[in-house]
Amino acid sequence: MKAIKIAFLVVAVVFVWFAQNHFDPYAVSILNNIAIFAILALSYNLINGVAGQFSLEPNGFVAIGAYVTALFLIPAATKIDMFALDAPSAGVLAMHTSFLPALIMSGVVASILAFILSIPVFRVRGDYLAIVTLGFGFIIRIFAMNQPTYTNGALGLNDIPEKANLYWTGFITIVTFVIMLNIIYSKYGRAMKAVRDDEDAAIAMGINTFWIKTYAFMTSAFFEGVGGGLMASMLTTIAPDQFTFLLTFQLLIIIVLGGLGSMSGTILGAVLVMGGTEWLRFLDQNMDIFGYNTGAHPGLRMVVFSILLIVLMLFARRGLFGNKELVDVFRRSK
Repeated sequence: MKAIKIAFLVVAVVFVWFAQNHFDPYAVSILNNIAIFAILALSYNLINGVAGQFSLEPNGFVAIGAYVTALFLIPAATKIDMFALDAPSAGVLAMHTSFLPALIMSGVVASILAFILSIPVFRVRGDYLAIVTLGFGFIIRIFAMNQPTYTNGALGLNDIPEKANLYWTGFITIVTFVIMLNIIYSKYGRAMKAVRDDEDAAIAMGINTFWIKTYAFMTSAFFEGVGGGLMASMLTTIAPDQFTFLLTFQLLIIIVLGGLGSMSGTILGAVLVMGGTEWLRFLDQNMDIFGYNTGAHPGLRMVVFSILLIVLMLFARRGLFGNKELVDVFRRSK
């Protein structure tokens, strides 16, 4: 089984190298987008699928990661010229470092905020937890819009150095996947599953459910912050309107389609959702079918994609992988 895991890792690394060096720029940009959303969905599945906490906060942590990375990468002189609504604060001007430390700092800041947020958040459960975490995403977006000395307000940040090539996004996806699998199969992962299945029974067994949920929440926030930093560097421009609930909803679709609690399913879900919407783009354009010109129908691809999602969920109600991993399939077949 260890040999199978190593083989998967080798194939993934070789694919990333080959794609970056041989695929056309459009294909590479799509793979970049898939990889970033895979990172975000993997981390989101830890708190939502493995720990069973119905959290709706990812857009907030992604925004934090994006802004922190952007502010670290943009030179001070560029910030002075860019901040039109108000002069940048001294702290913002002092922020500058290379790409990897910027990503790590993005994750650390998001993780610290997750710890602070966990104190009031995990006093509630279920739908109430969803409402509280949903509000956090709105707060972060409103802060970004109304604090121009730190974020340039509604104008957002431009001229972010483009560092996030497929090497960065692909290899960080692989690292995130490996870390998530190790967490799932560790004692902490088993405790998270116990909390998900029956929190009261977990408490009776002596599990400190608050710290287990906080650990999952902070870990999830860290990688969401890193993913947000990669997104900012890939797009080279960010604004508060990019981090609405729609982003969280996209991640929710990915993890539900792949299977709540399944990291392998999450990777497949990211490929199908983010890659599928691009592959179906031809449906929006003029098509000649047996000599008949259908004309352009903007938005048709999303209609077709939604129908495909509905059909998939009808036949795979627990997602494509359920709560299993790809290695479990090979273990069962032996």
